[in-house]
Amino acid sequence: MNIELKKYDEQITEWPKSGYHIMAQYDDEKIIVYQSYRKTIGEFAAKNQFFGGEFSLSRMTWIKPNFLWMMYRNGWGTKEGQEVVLAIHLKIDAFQKYLQNAVYSTHDSSLGISREEWQNEVKTSSVRLQWDPDHDPYGNKLERRAIQIGLRDDFIKSFAKEDILQIENISDFVKEQYSFVQNNQLENLLVPAEKPLVFKDEELNKKLKIWGNHE
Repeated sequence: MNIELKKYDEQITEWPKSGYHIMAQYDDEKIIVYQSYRKTIGEFAAKNQFFGGEFSLSRMTWIKPNFLWMMYRNGWGTKEGQEVVLAIHLKIDAFQKYLQNAVYSTHDSSLGISREEWQNEVKTSSVRLQWDPDHDPYGNKLERRAIQIGLRDDFIKSFAKEDILQIENISDFVKEQYSFVQNNQLENLLVPAEKPLVFKDEELNKKLKIWGNHE
């Protein structure tokens, strides 16, 4: 796998315990996000290095940069229709563009816009953004918030092909690590090395509620 791994029990000492954080593996060129699919879609994507075949360009697709939050949502690849776990290496500029165009899934008065303004933005936006409680390897809820981003229309079309640098099928890795979770051997658990992402765009950081964060 083209992913930097690190022991979970070492990482949790460095990770923020609370607040809004885009926890991810990234550099100046790319960011890794995760998705889970049934075999026909996931295996097509890994083989062809783009999303096609039975993948729907007309439905919203959600991406998650936080590995453990993806594991919470897909049950470590055990949920039906989520057996193939993909690590998608995305152009970081594309990821930032998604967020610049994103509208929150629910109205948030702290951002200084009225419910009516928000409803109008939702109608015209093709990107959704929401923060949910992050989770530990066992699925327990944490104080820290994790982000997920929904894409549709032109954004899903660019995501499906031109925004992608690499797609890796990491299902076998996920199964191996899940065995450590099931056997309460977290000292053996390896997960992608992640750290909080903060943008140079201060307006974007403020919109995302991450403006007070530091690596």
